[in-house]
Amino acid sequence: MVPSAADAPTPTEYIIHHITYLTNETPRGIADFSVVNYDSVFFSVLLAVVFGGLFYAAARKATAGVPGRFQGFVEWVVEWVDSQVKETFSGKSRLIAPLALTIFCWVLLFNMMDVIPIDLLPDAARGVGLGHLRIVPSTDLNVVFGLSLTVFALILYYSVKMKGLGGFLGELTLNPFTPTLVGFKGDNVVVQACLAPVNIIMEVPSFLARPVSLALRLYGNMFAGEMVFALLALLTLSRGTAALATATGWIWVVLQIVMGVVWSLFDAFIALLQAFIFMMLTIVYLSQASEHH
Repeated sequence: MVPSAADAPTPTEYIIHHITYLTNETPRGIADFSVVNYDSVFFSVLLAVVFGGLFYAAARKATAGVPGRFQGFVEWVVEWVDSQVKETFSGKSRLIAPLALTIFCWVLLFNMMDVIPIDLLPDAARGVGLGHLRIVPSTDLNVVFGLSLTVFALILYYSVKMKGLGGFLGELTLNPFTPTLVGFKGDNVVVQACLAPVNIIMEVPSFLARPVSLALRLYGNMFAGEMVFALLALLTLSRGTAALATATGWIWVVLQIVMGVVWSLFDAFIALLQAFIFMMLTIVYLSQASEHH
């Protein structure tokens, strides 16, 4: 139902309400681990069940003959992800391909929630007494950092497993400057110049930046797309039912629909691209962790 102009929220109220989570309490400070965003947890688990259920159903109904459309699509996705892993990951691991497939499909489902009409599910939730509802898990920093920190933990694991603890620490302390011998002509004294502190200063921040950049890249793109949909909704929201009473109002309604459709198509492309980037960076980072330098 379109609200009247008097009942319609202000643009600021609408956007603040839209970006507020269904949570157990208000966060205190930058990091408050007692806070749970129920909507992010619900949709993350729901989409995991959807992904797992669809692929499980495809596996159960798979036939050796001519596959159906759904089976063919699933097989194409699996083969495409497997080819990306084979081209990028230099080592051998039975974990990487399933991990890459899970990340790509799960993150893609996260992102595609953004193309659902912005007020459809929140309004339905309001009808059953829920004050807030955010349906795009990848616009929640807790979710994207949960994914990126899990990948980072695997990077540490593979780095130590493939190179040993000494080899892993050696990469951080012996690169890019290796220990050098410096000779002095005067008294023939040879000095060992150890540049490990300099290497640590240069290597550790870039190493720790991997999960941060991995998370913020996904979060920033999807949050921006969500805000564009909110701004498009404001084209007619502030006018309420009056937008349907005049020719000018109908022009705004048509403009909102056209721009919404165009942005939905573009946002769907961004959703696909960001899922692909997250998957590929995960494969690249794990490949680097498995290589000896």
